[in-house]
Amino acid sequence: MLQRRQFNALSLSALAVPAGLLATAGRVHAAGVGQAAPDFTLSDTSGKSVTLSSFKGKPVVLEWNNPGCPFVRKHYNGNMQALQKAFTTQGVIWLTINSTEKGSVDHMTAAQLERWMTTKGASPSATLMDIDGQVGRAYGARVTPHMYIVSAQGALVYAGGIDSIPSARAVDIEKATNYIRQGLDELLAGKPLSTPTSQPYGCSIKYEG
Repeated sequence: MLQRRQFNALSLSALAVPAGLLATAGRVHAAGVGQAAPDFTLSDTSGKSVTLSSFKGKPVVLEWNNPGCPFVRKHYNGNMQALQKAFTTQGVIWLTINSTEKGSVDHMTAAQLERWMTTKGASPSATLMDIDGQVGRAYGARVTPHMYIVSAQGALVYAGGIDSIPSARAVDIEKATNYIRQGLDELLAGKPLSTPTSQPYGCSIKYEG
């Protein structure tokens, strides 16, 4: 039986989101902020191997993704694509990672995920398949979208949500503090991140096993 998404009773009574789709994750991560980011090698949607440590010398964003999640769809209404474009043009590496196991109704093959990303006009540096969930578990990723920033030196400097308003409503994007934009702006300016952790929100990742 597939593990269903669990609803966390956060104060979100105004959300028009079906019960069972919202999850929040705690602040404890397998990879802690300030520590070395766990290295990994994953295949992208074309089958090419991508290794995190090969990007040392450049900041890296890790974005956990599941197109079946309404919180992901909220940010792929233009917000996530704008972030990808704005920062990859400044030399930031953006790695979108899908850890949804094959037995889940939300599972997509590499080809299906690539088509979805193309249809959405997304422009990450690579879209990666983590079907066995080892990389997601190494980072403590619990929801989609769960976001991380790795410094050019290979340290994890941010872990948490994409922004400060945990809703599935696109209208909330402009009102929220975007922690990824804020953090990358600070990192590229040589400043410490003013918000190194935040509460991630979204749909529970369907891990294998």
